[in-house]
Amino acid sequence: MKPQFKIKRFNELSLQELYKAMQLRSEVFVVEQNCVYQDIDGKDEKALHVLGMFNDELVAYCRLFNTGDYFDNPSIGRVVVSQKYRDRKWGHDLMATAIAAIHQHYNISCITISAQLYLKKFYESHGFVQEGEQYLEDDIPHIRMHRQ
Repeated sequence: MKPQFKIKRFNELSLQELYKAMQLRSEVFVVEQNCVYQDIDGKDEKALHVLGMFNDELVAYCRLFNTGDYFDNPSIGRVVVSQKYRDRKWGHDLMATAIAAIHQHYNISCITISAQLYLKKFYESHGFVQEGEQYLEDDIPHIRMHRQ
């Protein structure tokens, strides 16, 4: 079985969905990666939120931005899969859903991301190509990548 994906605007999220998304993001990006940073950045209201649900649990999540909201192209960010489900490769399902949603909602094929360097091969498997040199974002090595 795989997660069921829902795509919602910020104002369509239930309080429980929003809470679960913030909880998963904090669990991975702050606690697991031992990185103190401001995850709640004021951009969630602009984003489309992709929620991967499995047995009423949020197991995968990312947010999508239209042209100009984050980069010059539409973008995907806060890509996360719960640690206990990573062995199921659901990150690939999440990315396929996110890419399709950008095409459907924004009608644009070019996508830009700011990727953690260690995930370069994962993003390359989804058609992304590195653009420029690596940089630090919240003390974690990142690279900018794009997909045509």
